[in-house]
Amino acid sequence: MTRATTSRAPRLSGREALLFEAGIKLGGVFHQYLGIPVSRRTAGSLARAIESAVGLQPFVRRVSVRIDPSRGGRTGRGRFAYHYLIPEMLEVTVVLVDELGTTVEANLRHRPELRYPLMKVVRVEGPVRPSLSWTRRRRAVRAPPPRRRRRLSSG
Repeated sequence: MTRATTSRAPRLSGREALLFEAGIKLGGVFHQYLGIPVSRRTAGSLARAIESAVGLQPFVRRVSVRIDPSRGGRTGRGRFAYHYLIPEMLEVTVVLVDELGTTVEANLRHRPELRYPLMKVVRVEGPVRPSLSWTRRRRAVRAPPPRRRRRLSSG
């Protein structure tokens, strides 16, 4: 690999990392569950299953999922008629809290005026920490310079 393809990832503050995690949780719900069969009878249990699954992930303090099957049309006829989960049916809210108490609340809901399922940061609270890169730069100023490697002679 060339140096360009192995570049380091940017350093994120704790707040930025938590915001990223909230987006990952909402995006995961959206992309993993769309298309699954759902009815009025099963919507509640499907919502609880999604909440339980997302709740297992790091930093998640609270998850709320609401599924409204009446917002989608049926496919098929007779016993083959059922709804499948579409963006218009889904409303999800996640609250994440890190080890220092930074809190992020974000939601996913279909916006009819946009005809789009929009993810939105609703609230960010808690301590603002310096980014990891800033912290490492401070340490680098105090740290001794790295040792140079000796070249081995080829002869």
